[in-house]
Amino acid sequence: MVCTRPDIVHVIGTVSRFLSNLGRGHWNSMKWILRYLHGTSGLRLCFGGDKPTLVGYSDSDMARDVDSRKSTSGYLIKFAGGVVAWQLKLQRCVALSTTKVGFIAITETCKELLWLKKFM
Repeated sequence: MVCTRPDIVHVIGTVSRFLSNLGRGHWNSMKWILRYLHGTSGLRLCFGGDKPTLVGYSDSDMARDVDSRKSTSGYLIKFAGGVVAWQLKLQRCVALSTTKVGFIAITETCKELLWLKKFM
């Protein structure tokens, strides 16, 4: 489901961390997600008629995970106005500066853009 719905990637990732020990708040969050999916089931991605170009966005957040102090990085790539690739994950290493965290996120975005460019 997450692969086809970029609008729920973050919330599903956050709730899935608590699958082994769900509390009342997590259950309420899951019900909210299901209501949202039911209400938006008729919506579709729409690719524009503009010149087909790849556009990439990246973002990072230093030491976001409170347990491991690892940073979170992610990217979103659009083609002709529609989202075609995205990722949000904890970085493998613990970065000591926000600059390094940003460079790691940009590197991941560029790797994905170059891979997608091969198909154009």
